[in-house]
Amino acid sequence: MRQRVSAVELAARERTLSGLRRAVRDCRGCDLWRNATQAVFGEGFARAQVMLVGEQPGDKEDLAGHPFVGPAGRVLDDALDAAGIDRKQVYVTNAVKHFKWKARGKRRIHDKPNAAELAACRPWLDGELRFVAPRVLVPLGATAAQALLGRNFKVTQRRGEPIEGTGLAEYVVATVHPSSILRAPDDEARRQGRLELAADLAVVGELLLRERDT
Repeated sequence: MRQRVSAVELAARERTLSGLRRAVRDCRGCDLWRNATQAVFGEGFARAQVMLVGEQPGDKEDLAGHPFVGPAGRVLDDALDAAGIDRKQVYVTNAVKHFKWKARGKRRIHDKPNAAELAACRPWLDGELRFVAPRVLVPLGATAAQALLGRNFKVTQRRGEPIEGTGLAEYVVATVHPSSILRAPDDEARRQGRLELAADLAVVGELLLRERDT
């Protein structure tokens, strides 16, 4: 039986991003690891100017061990491409590193992480922010945005708005999670959702261009 070791203890020992990625496999800070296939750590350019933070890995990510490789990841890839941002040049991760799910027949359905689970996993995200040090931080969806910016933050009211002075990155630009677009009621709503996500990410691209020009 493995000793219960928290993210605080494990993350504090590491001095590199790759060290954090190895250490997360042993995290037992909450119970989500029990039903997950594996921990899914962030991936991407280690000195990326843009870090995208979702809620948690989904079913496909849990099985593959990589973030944003399922249907929501494809929506994100399309939006990044439309915004002129190369995914290979960004860092993608999640606020929670294990898949939380409930059974529905033979399917594993996403279950929203609670405040205690988000807090237990926060040292991993803090470590990623410390080592990557992005210029622009992009929370995807309400869970990630509220974990980073406070429980009163409303993505619907402030999406696509560059926010300064957070202490997290030079700019924070929140937007919806790509999975919310997949849950839209019809094709037209999904088309509009994709356009709006791409527009929010275009704001990120404009901020990067502004920095190059100054």
